[in-house]
Amino acid sequence: MTIDESRSDDKLQLNLHGKIDAVSSPELQNEVLKAFQKCPNVILNFADVPYISSAGLRALLIGQKTAGSKGGKFLIINASDAVVEVFRVTGLQKVLTIQ
Repeated sequence: MTIDESRSDDKLQLNLHGKIDAVSSPELQNEVLKAFQKCPNVILNFADVPYISSAGLRALLIGQKTAGSKGGKFLIINASDAVVEVFRVTGLQKVLTIQ
């Protein structure tokens, strides 16, 4: 997985590329936490993410909790049907903001 970022006003967007699994999820978690240090509103662009494992879901939950503690927003955009199905099956579509 690779991550690049773009920033506009009060939002920082992380563009994710590749699978999010047990190997790549620590990097995702680290990048999400670093993003919240720079900006209160973080967007994850999942347009190029074909797969997410349970380890990746943990990183997203940590991001959601961090947003809440900082009074910010955590948003997931452009998730594939397969990734959205993982969110649905695990119940995370009720916890995460997905567009």
